Amino acid sequence: MANIGYQVLLIALAFSVYAMVTYIWAARKPSAPLVTSAHRAVYASFFLVTLASLALLYAFLSRDFQIKYVAHYSNRSLSWFYTVAAFWAGQDGSLLFWTLLLTIFSVAVIRTNQERNPELLPTTMAVMQLTTAFFLYLTTFKTNPFERTPFVPPDGTGLNPLLQNPEMIFHPPSLYIGFVAFTVPFAFAIAALVTRRLDEQWIKSIRRWSLFAWLFLTIGNILGMQWAYVELGWGGYWAWDPVENASFLPWLTGTAFLHSVIVQERKSMLKTWNLSLVVLTFALTIFGTFVTRSGIISSVHAFGVSNLGPAFLVFLGLILAGSFALIFLRRTLLRGRNQIGTWTSKESSFLLNNLLFIAFTLAVFLGTIWPTVTEAISGQKITVGAEFFNRLATPIGLSIFFLTGLCALLAWNTTSRRLLLKNMTWPLIITLLLMVALFLAGARGFVPMLALTIAFFAVTTTLFEFVRGALVRKRSENLGFFKALLSLALKNKRRYGGYIVHLGVLMIFFAIIGSSAFPVSKDATLQKGEAMEIGRYRLVYQGILSDTKPDRRVDAAQFDVYVNGRAAGRMHAEKHLHPNFQPATEVGIRSTLREDLYIILASYDEKTQVATVSVLINPLMLWMWIGGIVMVLGTLLAISPQRWRLKDIL
Repeated sequence: MANIGYQVLLIALAFSVYAMVTYIWAARKPSAPLVTSAHRAVYASFFLVTLASLALLYAFLSRDFQIKYVAHYSNRSLSWFYTVAAFWAGQDGSLLFWTLLLTIFSVAVIRTNQERNPELLPTTMAVMQLTTAFFLYLTTFKTNPFERTPFVPPDGTGLNPLLQNPEMIFHPPSLYIGFVAFTVPFAFAIAALVTRRLDEQWIKSIRRWSLFAWLFLTIGNILGMQWAYVELGWGGYWAWDPVENASFLPWLTGTAFLHSVIVQERKSMLKTWNLSLVVLTFALTIFGTFVTRSGIISSVHAFGVSNLGPAFLVFLGLILAGSFALIFLRRTLLRGRNQIGTWTSKESSFLLNNLLFIAFTLAVFLGTIWPTVTEAISGQKITVGAEFFNRLATPIGLSIFFLTGLCALLAWNTTSRRLLLKNMTWPLIITLLLMVALFLAGARGFVPMLALTIAFFAVTTTLFEFVRGALVRKRSENLGFFKALLSLALKNKRRYGGYIVHLGVLMIFFAIIGSSAFPVSKDATLQKGEAMEIGRYRLVYQGILSDTKPDRRVDAAQFDVYVNGRAAGRMHAEKHLHPNFQPATEVGIRSTLREDLYIILASYDEKTQVATVSVLINPLMLWMWIGGIVMVLGTLLAISPQRWRLKDIL
């Protein structure tokens, strides 16, 4: 199996290089037979990489410990669920999975653009095959997932307990899909520059691809936050870890592009800006891959030291130098036909929004690479902590959320003072009433109250967009309000799908405010039968319960929970003891719309039954995950076919 897997990867590399060269030739001298031949080579590469992936998956499921990668990331007691996840748990398998996705997307681009974009397709596919060939080169010559062990061990090492979480079957693939899918917009952008076809056609060709990539990058980040929250046992969900930042950076620039591209479509402006954002987003996906695999940073998410760093840096340098050289050469063709209107126009708010996203990106990027830069220059690594990122993120984030609310009130070209005041009246009144209610309830603090004011204002203005539009459609089509609302969303899916995404983001914003500004925490050392109180909760410790499983021993601290004096069930916080790894913490969480009760088992003595625990109350945390679901639903609406109408659903 190892020989088959490696040999088909070598052949796939040859097909990919052949397809790249043939596409370049066909782009210079159009030839249908050449394009057809290149297409067939892409299909062959896809088939062979798929065969190699199935071979590796079969090796995992059949416990073929002759393969080094299988022996390192699985063992005989590992469930099939996590055995499948072990495919992408390490560097070798994750790069093969990355390559598989590239070949799948290459086939998808061919199938959907043969008739729609025959002029752009050869150059687009040449760029995609160059990227595919690069990753196949890494997979075959740098990180061979089919490398054999000197001897066959009786059992494997096993999967890191921190990775044995349901999110691990979905979190890395979602991120990889998001990263890899951004190759398609990048390839179309380069094709538009090379062929000088810089009208809005290439933008239309990548709209759904951009939303698709952004959707999975969003899902991957949300799942990663949830994994950190439930698995790492520290009570938080985002630590500004370098690898977390690496997945956040392309999300920021991708979000900026999805906003600014609307201006190009509506006003034929920001052409150079949009091309630059596409290039930057793709480059940041490669940077993120470099960060996790180069060994230059320390992170619980990283794959450790490897020899891939120089290859990624060269490839990244070629991308940036070549792309921006093309943009410079085509600068005269990229001049917009219109100019930004007044500062009270929608296009101005989009531009300011983009500038804030880029400022955010730059701040996170500099904070991420700063320890490496200082070590290279002075020999001393200066670590940048979470406080640095929080100080920068707070003003920029608040400004972005304020613009989210304000933009919904603005019109294209210009907005009169009278119209702006009219649109703002009810949102401001509702926001003021809500803030007064929170103040009377005891909420304090300048920054938290300012953040809540902005959040309420943004939510109210977004909801008013739905209400105003639904009332107009209700009168014009003689529908009930909710049918009119549904008809409105289906009539303009991109616009109202975007508003739904904004609502999801604002839900996450509320969760960030609640969990960061109003948390409560308490540590206690308890004997069996003792109780501790925190907020409205009373926890009665009932001792340690141990259980032996095939691959671990589980020690669980049991707590009876009382809320305002009423019994609310039992919770447990655990330590998992594995033979080949350090103990892993499994926290106890009780979630409601109001708050999370979060219990961490810090230490314990099994003989005396004494346990030390940390207990936190994280307000509004459940809205973090609800907001993520709402963002996904909004994106699915925006990406769905426009032909779906109300009559098709009701």
